[in-house]
Amino acid sequence: MPDSRPPSPRSTSSIQALESLAPIERLLAVMARLRDPDGGCPWDLEQSYATIAPYTIEEAYEVADAIERGDLSDLKDELGDLLLQVVFHAQMAAEENAFDFAAVAEAVAEKMIRRHPHVFGTADAEAAETVMVNWETIKAAERAAKAQDGSVSALDGVARGLPALLRAVKLQKRAARVSFDWGAVAPVIAKIEEELEELKVEMAREQPHPERLQDELGDLLFAVVNLARHLKIDPEAALRHTNNKFERRFRALEAELTAGGADLAQAGLEAMEAAWQRAKAAETKKQDEEAS
Repeated sequence: MPDSRPPSPRSTSSIQALESLAPIERLLAVMARLRDPDGGCPWDLEQSYATIAPYTIEEAYEVADAIERGDLSDLKDELGDLLLQVVFHAQMAAEENAFDFAAVAEAVAEKMIRRHPHVFGTADAEAAETVMVNWETIKAAERAAKAQDGSVSALDGVARGLPALLRAVKLQKRAARVSFDWGAVAPVIAKIEEELEELKVEMAREQPHPERLQDELGDLLFAVVNLARHLKIDPEAALRHTNNKFERRFRALEAELTAGGADLAQAGLEAMEAAWQRAKAAETKKQDEEAS
């Protein structure tokens, strides 16, 4: 592997050498320097793929948050933080002579070319739906080629590390591609009602079993995700939206009660519910005025 470390740590010439590099080369050199056993950063040197993985996931969520807020300045910063995670993992792999950043970039470029035959080849795809069908067909062929023992499942490649809601959607979509799916919304709603009743039965037991309660609640959530999929709604985005809505209204509730001198912990549910309804009404009125 080529040595991309800048010379003489902490020196003026070192900084000048970094500044003379193209941005991506500069970032790679900075990370190599941070991981250098000779004068690098003690914290960075202690990290591994496993310890960095949670930060990678967190940064991806912060990118999504900046997009949802429409803050392009934050988006630039968060994309940089996410890119740093890729560079960090690639640097650790380079130290093990496994692969480097260039290999990562080359592999994903080749993948994009391979999966876009309508752009880089002779295939036809004039609609986004056709592109997605072609994409999934190519991915399925890739998974089959990578299978070690020759066994292939429609569910291969759905990462276990995904957030549970997102993984549920992906599992359901994969099953649907081989026709394991309802063709209408009505039976999905019936399934939700069925799962809710099964949860109620378990809850009504004299001594509900924690594992069975978890199973029944999980089944209910999985069925709700299925409804979101059939309605073409991203359940993760829907829940984020509701989380934000709850936070706005609860903060308004807090502000109203504390402004009146109330101790929030002692205000009581009735007073809090009344303040909640006022916050909800004020928000709805504002939305109606903005829409008119």
